[in-house]
Amino acid sequence: MAALTRRKLLISGGAGVGLVVAWAVWPRRYGAALPTAPGEAAFGAFLKIARDGQVIVAVPQCEHGQGVYTTLAQIVADELGADWRTVGVEAAPLAPPYANPLGAAALFTDAATHVPERVRDELWTRDSLLVTAGSSSVRRFEQPLREAGAAARVLLCQAAAERWDADWQQCDTRAGFVTLGDRRLRFAELAEAAAGGRVPDELPLRLGDEGRLSGESLPRLDSPAKVDGSSNFVADVRLPDMVFASIRQGPQPGARLLSCDKAAAERVRGLLSVVTTDHWVAAVANNWWSANQGVAALAPRFARGGAMVDDAAIERALDAALDRAGEPVARIGDAAAALRGAGVIAAEYSVRPALHAALETPAATAHWRDGRLELWLATQAPTLARAAAAAAVQLSERDVIVHAMQVGGSFGAALEHDVAAQAAVLARALRRPVQLCWSRGEALLQDRVRAPAKARMRARLGPRGTILAWHAAIAAPPTGRALGERLLAGDPLRRLAAALPAGTDRYATAGAVPPYRLPALAVDHHPVALDLATGHLRGGADGYTAFFTECFVDELARAAGSEPMSYRVGLLGGDARLARCLTTAAELGGWSGGVPGSGQGIACHRMAGSAIAVLAEAEVGEGGAARVSRLVAAVDAGRAINPDVVRQQIEGGLVFGVAAATGTAAGYKDDLATVRHLGALDLPTLATAPEISVELIASGADCGGISDLGVPAVAPAVANALFAAAGTRRRVLPLRSS
Repeated sequence: MAALTRRKLLISGGAGVGLVVAWAVWPRRYGAALPTAPGEAAFGAFLKIARDGQVIVAVPQCEHGQGVYTTLAQIVADELGADWRTVGVEAAPLAPPYANPLGAAALFTDAATHVPERVRDELWTRDSLLVTAGSSSVRRFEQPLREAGAAARVLLCQAAAERWDADWQQCDTRAGFVTLGDRRLRFAELAEAAAGGRVPDELPLRLGDEGRLSGESLPRLDSPAKVDGSSNFVADVRLPDMVFASIRQGPQPGARLLSCDKAAAERVRGLLSVVTTDHWVAAVANNWWSANQGVAALAPRFARGGAMVDDAAIERALDAALDRAGEPVARIGDAAAALRGAGVIAAEYSVRPALHAALETPAATAHWRDGRLELWLATQAPTLARAAAAAAVQLSERDVIVHAMQVGGSFGAALEHDVAAQAAVLARALRRPVQLCWSRGEALLQDRVRAPAKARMRARLGPRGTILAWHAAIAAPPTGRALGERLLAGDPLRRLAAALPAGTDRYATAGAVPPYRLPALAVDHHPVALDLATGHLRGGADGYTAFFTECFVDELARAAGSEPMSYRVGLLGGDARLARCLTTAAELGGWSGGVPGSGQGIACHRMAGSAIAVLAEAEVGEGGAARVSRLVAAVDAGRAINPDVVRQQIEGGLVFGVAAATGTAAGYKDDLATVRHLGALDLPTLATAPEISVELIASGADCGGISDLGVPAVAPAVANALFAAAGTRRRVLPLRSS
């Protein structure tokens, strides 16, 4: 039988595939999809101006604390010349202009292996694949938002110029007015007439820095409502005749419900009904507390869905994978030949599964009415959640309406859509509005963790400590393919890719190629099959690959007798941005060279077009616990739309990184997760969090990603600091006592 190749499948693999590819490359324009209320005039797909002068920006990304409602609106307001006090936002509808193929690629590239990038991105756009992930919001939407603001500015200038009998190109906009010399007209006076105008083929984007909103630390649009408590989240939704539900699911994927004690649950005051499926049971009551008490009284029993999962089994699987041949991820020169013989430096690092532990647990409010389903969701992927809910109740996606809500944290957990499907099933069964909230214990028990991983690192040093060869063998589950199979269940690209030979899981080894200039390098992925549900966590695989790389570089610097910061700078070659981050962090942090007893460590990383270096100060506390007292970060994220938001995201990422470095990871015993409440995670508090300093390096580079950037370099910086403090190398994350 002839081998199936990408070329054969795409060119001669059948009419179905040929039609898919042809359809994807056929040129198409998408009209404006933005709905308007009375008194609002739409200017394309991203912008509306109301009669009262309010400027409303449609934001296609979910706000889960990262400031995207502010930064994306600021891009439009800057080009438009709006008064920031009049700017508001609303969630964009589910339509092609708001698709985010860049964010989708960060998650699902492995689900579209061998599919040409142009075909992949066009299909995801036409499928309206809205995704908030991969630090992609500004990188994906800056240009279309700038064009939207510029187009509206031109149309407003044209409308004003017509009234003044003037040349529109001599007009300008500032603080919500169109101006021409001493003459001024408010946007509100011109909006309706301007919306019917025609945009020139070439849009004049703003140049220069004078009078610009971009680059200013404007106040966040979402802060006032969050401070006074008026901001609505899923749990705040109230509908007439609404009931509340709590759920208990099988502890492993595929576990089946065997029995539950409905009689005991019916004795709980306020309980209204019990709904069961093959895989879960829900208690429904007139308040959530009674529903949660009811589901506990049900005491459901489940049949195991797969093999036993525990910490020892995970460790054995990682070791076994490393003992097998790996799949090549990157190759430079002949590292294998350079690493033969004696004198090779080797180290092994291990990372345990990491939990999301977001403040808001998964929740959804659903209303079934007249054969249609309405959902209020905290989701980072609304179109995927809509598809899952529609499939759960056998509806067309056209009959499912999704209201995307703000998310109370998430860190990637809100990409999953189990709660949307469950709420849909409950709403159809009950025929009344229902609000489903997972309990904290349920959220931790069912969490799709960041995958465990292990690395065997080898290197050979040359004269003056130069690295002649580098090899990283990384064992980790193929999380990228798993994400695609679970979240893109009905996607035609995934089915197309599944018919082709599987390639390396790029998600599982993201960030594993060092930023250093090395003459010989090899990075291999050793896939691990685990009966453990894994998902996307803030920082992605970079959260463990940076730990492997930067700890090992530190060990090599020590072996070479070199100071670790200068050693890194010497390896960077022409990477001036990362070198400047390292020297800036060292200078601001009072870097002592990481000498014994200093308790100082340093690490750096690149991702999503941005660079960061982190200096950590840490010590060994009581019982061998790691105590981090100070973090200094230097960041080059390109042009900053809102420097305060960038700083906030880096600070949040640093604290998240500390939690991953020093807290309790997910553990498993007898097929069950051992962590059931936040108190067991030893998360940083106001009293224990380190002192943090963040320096943003002025840069003319394009905007880079920031939401994930603060996380990866923290753990290796802390590990290196602990070595400097106590002389013992900790190679297991979290950094508990050895």
